[in-house]
Amino acid sequence: MPATADGAGVLLAWAGRQTTALGTGRRAWALDGARCHGVGLLRVLRAAGEYVLEAPKPATGRRRRGGKSDALDAVHAARAVLAADHLATPRTDGDREALRLLHVCRRHYSDTRTATINLFKSVILTADDDLRTQMRGLSTLRQIQHATTLTTTTSDLDRLRHTQLATLAEQILTLDRLLKANLTEIRTLVDKLCPALLDQPGIGPVTAAITLTAWSHPGRFRNEAAFASLAGVSPVPASSGRITRHRLNRGGDRTLNAALHTIAKARQRCHQPTKDYINRRTNEGRTPTEITRSLKRYIARQIWRTLEATA
Repeated sequence: MPATADGAGVLLAWAGRQTTALGTGRRAWALDGARCHGVGLLRVLRAAGEYVLEAPKPATGRRRRGGKSDALDAVHAARAVLAADHLATPRTDGDREALRLLHVCRRHYSDTRTATINLFKSVILTADDDLRTQMRGLSTLRQIQHATTLTTTTSDLDRLRHTQLATLAEQILTLDRLLKANLTEIRTLVDKLCPALLDQPGIGPVTAAITLTAWSHPGRFRNEAAFASLAGVSPVPASSGRITRHRLNRGGDRTLNAALHTIAKARQRCHQPTKDYINRRTNEGRTPTEITRSLKRYIARQIWRTLEATA
């Protein structure tokens, strides 16, 4: 059946016929890819008042061992939900989805701006001596502003270079405006959903938006350890013989992990209790990497408790 609202309606009617003989008990749907390819079906099911669970991601290679087909994938999704320790409902639309969309667009604007500035600099690097002299010693912002005022010259090459520099400068200024407006919208949404996050040291609107998007809604994680595991900050045993230690976790949501790393680094610079903690752990013989791992784990716990209590 087609992956449309009508097709989902046909599926819902079919499920109703299949479960009629089972009585009036509530149906449960195990949905794979609930926030990507299955989002259309998710919305139809929720509008119909159905109980939907998110199938956990299968281990690499395990799904393919018994073959691959839509019917087999459906069986795997159902079995994964039945075997799960924690039943997770899919993430919702609304403000949470708006935050995710704003952050995705912000990353695109930021990456595009960086690439455009790099190209802008390379064009200046190969320019004529007169233009290089004009740009020398100016900050990047002043160079961009100056490029928008360049006048045409008699040389075709110089005229082309000036035109392209002006075009690149306009693109950078446009991206700056988009980033500024984007940050304002993110801050407004974070203030609406969980203003207590911004009261925490080292947490700004962007890192708060990332943590809110990953957390999604109350009950998605059974405890703060599960949230830390998603963030890739749960300690991984790396002991050998008489040495007992842990190492950094290289798995999990790397965007969320990067946000926690940014918060940790900000606290190391500006938060006195964090500085005291670093000094104490350093005197105990801990390495900077181990201290950062512990900080990120503590921050994940603090953020999860804040979100569960106030969001």
